Parts: sequence; C-alpha cells; structure tokens
Amino acid sequence: MIPTPTTQEIKLADGRVITLETGKLARQADGSVVVKMGGTMLLATVVSNKDAKEGVDFLPLTVEYREKFSATGRVPGGFIKREGRPSDDEILTMRLVDRVLRPIFPKDYHADTQVIINLISFDPEVAPDSLAGLAASAAISISDIPFNGPIGEVRVARIDGELVINPSPADKERADIEMMIGGSKESIVMVEGEMEEVSEEEMLEAIEFAHKAIIDQCIAQEELASKVAASSPKREYNHETHDEELREAVMKATYDKCYEIAKQGNPNKHERSAAFKEVFEAYIADWSEEDLAEKAGLAKTYFHDAQYHAVRNCLLDNGIRLDGRKTTEIRPIWTEVDYLPGGHGSAIFTRGETQSLTTVTLGTSLDVNKIDNATFVGQEKFYLHYNFPPFSTGEARPIRGTSRREIGHGNLAQRALKKMIPADSPYTIRIVSEILESNGSSSMATVCAGTLSLMDAGINIKKPVSGIAMGLITDKETGKYQILSDILGDEDHLGDMDFKVTGTRDGITACQMDLKITGISAQVMKEALAQAREGRLHIMTEMTKSISEPRTQLKANAPKIVVVEIPKSFIGAVIGPGGKVIQALQEETGTTISIEEEGEKGKVEISGVDQEGMDFAIRRIKDIAFVPTVGETYEGVVKGIQSFGAFIEIGHNTQGLLHISEIDHKRIEEVTDVFKEGDKVQVKLLAMDEKGKMKLSRKALLPKPEKQENKQ
Repeated sequence: MIPTPTTQEIKLADGRVITLETGKLARQADGSVVVKMGGTMLLATVVSNKDAKEGVDFLPLTVEYREKFSATGRVPGGFIKREGRPSDDEILTMRLVDRVLRPIFPKDYHADTQVIINLISFDPEVAPDSLAGLAASAAISISDIPFNGPIGEVRVARIDGELVINPSPADKERADIEMMIGGSKESIVMVEGEMEEVSEEEMLEAIEFAHKAIIDQCIAQEELASKVAASSPKREYNHETHDEELREAVMKATYDKCYEIAKQGNPNKHERSAAFKEVFEAYIADWSEEDLAEKAGLAKTYFHDAQYHAVRNCLLDNGIRLDGRKTTEIRPIWTEVDYLPGGHGSAIFTRGETQSLTTVTLGTSLDVNKIDNATFVGQEKFYLHYNFPPFSTGEARPIRGTSRREIGHGNLAQRALKKMIPADSPYTIRIVSEILESNGSSSMATVCAGTLSLMDAGINIKKPVSGIAMGLITDKETGKYQILSDILGDEDHLGDMDFKVTGTRDGITACQMDLKITGISAQVMKEALAQAREGRLHIMTEMTKSISEPRTQLKANAPKIVVVEIPKSFIGAVIGPGGKVIQALQEETGTTISIEEEGEKGKVEISGVDQEGMDFAIRRIKDIAFVPTVGETYEGVVKGIQSFGAFIEIGHNTQGLLHISEIDHKRIEEVTDVFKEGDKVQVKLLAMDEKGKMKLSRKALLPKPEKQENKQ
C-alpha cells in the first residue's frame, strides 16, 4: 500500500510553488524530505548517531550533494558509466549547505551527523542548488535530532533592475547581482555571490529581500514539522561531561595571563602561539600523572575558553588586536610582478603573514575547462585554481587531492575577477594561486595577486580588483562590538564573523560571509561593508605600486592568437582527409590550430610564439579558403596560355580567364608576346557567373591612353 505523504507548500511572490513532502521515501533515515519546484526534485536525508565518539568535542557534520545523471535523462560520459567523485559544482553546493547548517546545531552536540541530498529529477527552468539548503534543513526539522533551526537558503538575483528569488539558470546569467543567502528567521548567517560593481547599499538591499523569503521557508518547515510526530520531542543527549570546579580553577589561573599576552600585540603568529602554550603548560606542570590522564583533556578545553574570552575582552576593552593593530588597520603589504621568467604572467602578494604566488597561463580554445555535469554541459575560458599546501601554516600532513576548502576559495576568487576579463579576449586564461604562507584571508590574497598577474601577462582587464576579509567581535551582555579589517587566522577562529568582500574602486564584484552568531543587525553589516571599502581601496593602492595598468605587450614566450573566419564550406579543406592538412600545417609552422563552426562560418584560431610561423599559417589558410570577390584586385600567376587568353591562378586552386582582349588597351596579336607560364600579373575580377567562372582584366588596371585629335 502506497503511504500517504505529509506535505507543505511555500508560495513565491511570482506564483511559483515549492512543495515539501515527507513520509513516502527513505523512511529509515532519521529525517527524509522531498523538495519539489517545477520538475526539479531533491531528496534530502539526515542520520545522526545516538552517541558521540569518545574524545570528540565538535560536531562531526558531513554534507553530501549529488546530481544523478538519470535525473536529467543522461548517461554519464567517459568509459565508466557510474557517477564518480563529486564535481566542483556539487562540492560548492555542499559547502553552501554546510556553512548555513553548522552554526545552527547546539554547541554541545557531538554525534556523527550525515546529510545526503540527491537530485532525483531536473527541470532546466529550476536550479537545484537553490533548493538544497531548504531540503537539508527540512529533513533535520522533521527528525528528533537537536537543532536550533530551521534555516532557509535562497538565491537572490537582480535582473533588469528587479530582485528575484530562485531565478531560472537562464535568467541568472542576465543578473548583475547573484547571491546565495542562508539564515534563520532571526538573522542571516551565510552569504556568497558575485556582482557587477554594485554599491554596498544595493548589496544590502538584495540580502534583506532574500531574508523575507528565508522567513517564509522557516515558517513552512515549522508547520511541516508540527504534522510529523517524530519531530518532537528532540532526543536527549549528553555529549559533554564537565568539571565546574576545574573550569573555574583554569579560568582563575590563566585568564589574566592570556589577557596580558593579547594586550602585548605581538605580530608574530608562532611567538603568540608559543606564549599561550607556555601558560597552559605552566598551569599543568605540577600535576601528577594520574591528574594528567584524568583531567588534561578537560583542562585544555577550559584553557581554550579562557583564551577565547581574554582575547575578545582585550579587544572590546582596549581596541587592541592580537598583533597590535588598530581595528581598521591593514597589515603591511609588499608585492612584486614578473617574478617567474617561465610564466606568461606572475605576481607575489604578501600581506602580513599571508602570501600568494600566482601565475597566469594563456592558452587556446583547446585549453578551455570542459564541464560535463548532470545539469550543465559547457566550458570556461577563464578559470582559477587555488592550492593550500600544509607548509603554508608550518604543518606536516598528507596531501590527499584537492580539498573542498581549496575548491571553495578558488571559486570565490574566480568569481571576483571573471567579470573584469574582456569579452573579446581570444585567450583561455588559467590562474593558479599557490599559498606559500597563511595567517588569515588567503583567498583575498589570491584575488589581489590574480589582478597583478593578469596585468603582468598583458591581459587588458577592465579594472583592478582587490579583496579584504572583515571580522567581528561582539558581547551580547554589554552590546559592545568591534569590526575588524583584514583579520588574522586567530581572529577568524575566535571571532563571530568572516566577511570577505572584493571589488574595484567603483563597486563590489564578489562576497562571502559566514556568521557564528545569530542576530547580527543590518547596521553592523552596513558598517562592516563601509569599513571593508576603505580597506579594499588601501590595499589596491599598495598593489598598484608594482604595476598600475596591463602591459601593452605579451611576454616573449606567451602565445599570440589570431582568429580567421572562413566560409563553412572550406572547413573540411582546411582540416584535410583524416586531419592531414591541418596537422602538416601545424608541424611546419610550429603553431596550434583549432576550428569551430559558428553558423555559416568557421572560426580558425591560430596560436604560436613565432610570428613568422603564424603569418605563414594564416596565409596558407586564407589560400585554402579563398573566396574571390568581384571588383577586387589580385596578384595572380599565369598557369596556362591559349590563343584566346591566359588562365590566371588568383588563389588556392582558383583560376580565371584573362581574355586576350582584356590584357591591354592596345591590340594584342599573340598572348605569348606578353606572358609566359609562371609570370606574376595583377588582375581585377570583373565578373563571376553562377558556375563560378571568372572574368579577369589586366586592362582595367592600366591607365587609359589619351585620345589623339584629328589633324585638319
């Protein structure tokens, strides 16, 4: 017997409907919900263990998002016909959902929790990633898992001046603001998106607009949960065992010492860490082995709390940061371009203890980043890769492929820069950021280094882009808060906000915000954006001391690209049987040649380092695809002579007749009196009939003789 599902609807302002359904699929999970909008359907499930593992003092939350090819009526490409590792786009969606869910769980809940979201049906008019956060939250909300939600997550876009919630993928491409926003009924906790140089006020307006839709989603989830008996009461748990006497002792013995270290303002991260570590080690130095075995773990947790409060209170009381800076002060910056002779463009950007060495490589259309996902097939001509090796933080750990964090940071930097790439640039552009040192905001260092390396490579970017990471320290009891410019890694860890903003001098191009607290006001966000703008402009001034405008010429080792258009009918002739013609031409000229069909034309892209070889390749291709034009003048070669005229080759395998009467204004008795085979001759194409036969004239290019007057 088919079970009867429990449903709840969310109506959008434009009449579209999102449906939440539970009770029909995946009923052995702790929570299971199907979210449907149009023909797009997501199945979200959540399972959480009853108990936490011993020694775990955090939430082991994993979020998985998969787009099934069957949902789109496609079979996976490649040799293996099974969905494999997640694509970059799937990983980015996982991160969006994780970032909005994680802060909403109780701080003392430490059981392994897994959220799995599967795209099971796809409608090209409905983007599934805009529904993934809603689906995950709904699944948790109807379960007995402790959760301080629900949360909502929407995409907001401004299209033709109007703000829209969850636009279609096609409409999204026309937007000048496009952001994913996540939050609760009370506040926003996550923002990520890109813009076309918009103002801070325009960005805030879009966030506030999205929050209204998020509130509607949260109310709908509460109503759905009220219909599901298993959602209440939430399960009881005890994942933390505390010793309040020890907590008080640790706080009393170490808080003031931590406060003094914070107040000293040491700019060296390792020295600060060593100083804090020394305080803790001095506290437990006299403990017996039994006490260490029994209480050292808890003592370390309580010491972290003492350090947390000391650092925050020192900043709130005195405005002094861990490294001694003022709240609005940016760390010292130095930059250098053209550092790597082998690259097409390179730059070093160093801000404090964060450093990016970034390269630009220019490629052809053969080097595009090809994307073959379940819901999208296409390519990128501009893409950015971000690498975060362990030595950048002084660690030694295994490297096991590209992490989700690296994909997320690289995507943010790519979105910050991509709208500054000229639309008519013939190059495929790959940027690679190697983080060599890290102490806060390496993704923003990547944006700055990326801008410099693009200009060093000679890419005529529209405007330079800089980026900054903002932080926040708050005290709910007193209402005090401090907004921090250019945060350190410790300030990110101990603070309440990580707000990254990138832009030109004229507006914001991308942003990413994560909050660890609820209830941040619009006023605080407005102040943070205003302070971020001042910081961005300062950073840009420092950046452009190395290079202020794109180089006018490419590096000597960079490929030059020329695009030649030919009639579609000649594509086969240029390629040749089995590719013989184009392969031989590439080998002979040292160039790379690719051809794309666009409508009735073929676009031939010729790239190479040697200009002479490129010029030869261009001439050869133009010869092969030669199309004569009536009225044009050509330098031809005499290929054959007859009594009535000469056959002149004016292009590759293209001959026309130069009639004896069109050789000269004067009478010519024999063609051989004027030409022999192999002679070069300038001719004009007078006419061409339907069969392609051409009428050439040499006479039309010669000056007419003066008429002689009759003598009387």
